[in-house]
Amino acid sequence: MAEKINGDNKTKGLVVSFGEMLIDFVPTISGVSLAEAPGFLKAPGGAPANVAIAVAKMNGNAAFAGKLGADEFGRMLAAILKQNGVVDEGICFDEGARTALAFVTLRSDGEREFMFYRNPSADMLLRPDELNLELIRQAKIFHYGSISLIVEPCRSAHLKAMEEAKAAGALLSYDPNLRLPLWPSPKEARKQILSIWDKAEVIKVSDNELEFLTGNSDIGDATAMSLWHSNLKLLLVTLGDHGCRYYTKNFKGSVEAFIVTAVDTTGAGDSFVGALLSKIVDDHAIIEDEPRLREVLKFANACGAITTTKKGAIPALPTEAEALEFIKNSS
Repeated sequence: MAEKINGDNKTKGLVVSFGEMLIDFVPTISGVSLAEAPGFLKAPGGAPANVAIAVAKMNGNAAFAGKLGADEFGRMLAAILKQNGVVDEGICFDEGARTALAFVTLRSDGEREFMFYRNPSADMLLRPDELNLELIRQAKIFHYGSISLIVEPCRSAHLKAMEEAKAAGALLSYDPNLRLPLWPSPKEARKQILSIWDKAEVIKVSDNELEFLTGNSDIGDATAMSLWHSNLKLLLVTLGDHGCRYYTKNFKGSVEAFIVTAVDTTGAGDSFVGALLSKIVDDHAIIEDEPRLREVLKFANACGAITTTKKGAIPALPTEAEALEFIKNSS
């Protein structure tokens, strides 16, 4: 059972994060192309795995569900999850496919471009019958992205896992985490990302994703609200160094960012999401209480900001104590 593994955190609601985990190869220096990079730092990544570790680092109860290659990288990633306190009972291994790799170009401003090696990678081959449904049904929050929707059989596994989690009473959390190079076309990406849109109760998109999904370069309130649906409880738009905007059934607003010198923005959104989920998992009413929600989003913004100050996603994810200290020193 998941709760046995996470020891002291077993009384906290379980966040199950579903999808891909991979190795990011990050250049040792910023502002150069992949071809020009003198070397690469090997960093564990994959948005759903980052979120699981972000929750665990907040002393939360987190599990990861997905498939890795039965190779050295796959075993390394599984060990990293376990070392960071993430329940590993949702992981399975593929004997015939490799763990996914991504080479990440870091621009001088810390923004990224990606080149992926997955043809196919193990995460794409997860089948519905390989899901640990017992674990998934324990989730108080079930979190996922859209990369697992790109191909079968993983797409069917994703839909099955969502259905089972929802039927068992989980809050569904969705961060599309758009990676256009992985999709056959932008049109297909938009179609499939939106195909499960009306299921999620918490959705986080970046400003770039909002523009992509709506086709509207004016990313103000009206554009954001065009993505609203009747099942939604909280819509979040992250704006990088401009903070975030939030929308609920009864109120909307924005929370300022913390100003830092960004080195690598990889994982900042995942850190934000993990911080948010760790705070609402046992108290969904926060979503309907604007002062409390604003405090949680301030905390999430701090976690996102801290994550940009180091290279790689998982090594940069802060603990709760680090985030609180950062907020204290920033005020």
